[in-house]
Amino acid sequence: MTGPNPTLRVGITPPRDLFSLPHAEQRTLLAAAADAGLDHLFTADHVSFRGGSGVDGIVHLAALSGLEPRLGLYLGVHLLALRHPLVAARQLAELASVAPGRLTYGVGVGGEDRHEFEVCGIDPATRGRRTDAALEIVQRLLAGEQVDWNDEFFRFEEGLIRPSPMPSIPVIVGGRSDVALKRAARFSEGWLAAWCSARRLAEGMAFVEHEAAALGRTAPDGEPIAWQHGIQLWVGIGDDPAQGRMHVAEGMKNFYRMPFEPFERYTPVGSAADIAEFMAPYVAAGASVLNLTPVGNDRATEIETIGEVKRLLLA
Repeated sequence: MTGPNPTLRVGITPPRDLFSLPHAEQRTLLAAAADAGLDHLFTADHVSFRGGSGVDGIVHLAALSGLEPRLGLYLGVHLLALRHPLVAARQLAELASVAPGRLTYGVGVGGEDRHEFEVCGIDPATRGRRTDAALEIVQRLLAGEQVDWNDEFFRFEEGLIRPSPMPSIPVIVGGRSDVALKRAARFSEGWLAAWCSARRLAEGMAFVEHEAAALGRTAPDGEPIAWQHGIQLWVGIGDDPAQGRMHVAEGMKNFYRMPFEPFERYTPVGSAADIAEFMAPYVAAGASVLNLTPVGNDRATEIETIGEVKRLLLA
């Protein structure tokens, strides 16, 4: 186990069927997450993923925002290439106004399902460049700038979003490639890794910070960037690793529509102690954010177990 890390933030995906429950039960479950010491809720974002499934990440977080004000809201990650940046900036500013200081905005390029881009009229081969352009526009708009833009993707004059979010919204960049790391260095306050080892996480974080320093980047107030690097993983919860593996393998197969085995080496399973032991090297490597998607017997056990994982990592 690592030593105490008081900056560690741990979030979970909301229970999968949360909004099918009575409103009072929704609030009770999320209150249990806050009571367990968890820091935020996070959600993915897909328009039409593998057969039409998906969730609009910003809309989903807006619905969650009023259920438990003690929990932060983390979008991990938004497929910004599928949106016009002016519309995305307005949505983010609106969400920040109803939940000030609670929102973290993660951006990624996706690509696991090329048809998701094609059906939205976007050439998948351009998704990286389009994301870079849109992210620069969104950040400038949220900073209060009036933006004129003319490139292969977007053309407009006098783009403006007011009021600017206060406090400002931290931007995180997700992805596994070297290109994603360079994007994180250029635009973000942290890299959100997935499906990687603790060694790769440490190497990636060092690369991002070195590249950002070379670009002369600072925080909006001119101070050094307070980096918020993290890792996002599914978690199988059970009395033992075999039971935990059974739960998470089924959940991931249903979501990704592909075998579990390619993900297995990066998926902690078992009891809270088993999961904390698996996650400890990531915390030791410098991760200050853990986004975990728990799959277990029931919602209450999932929340309780991840709360215990955080306590063990801090102990």
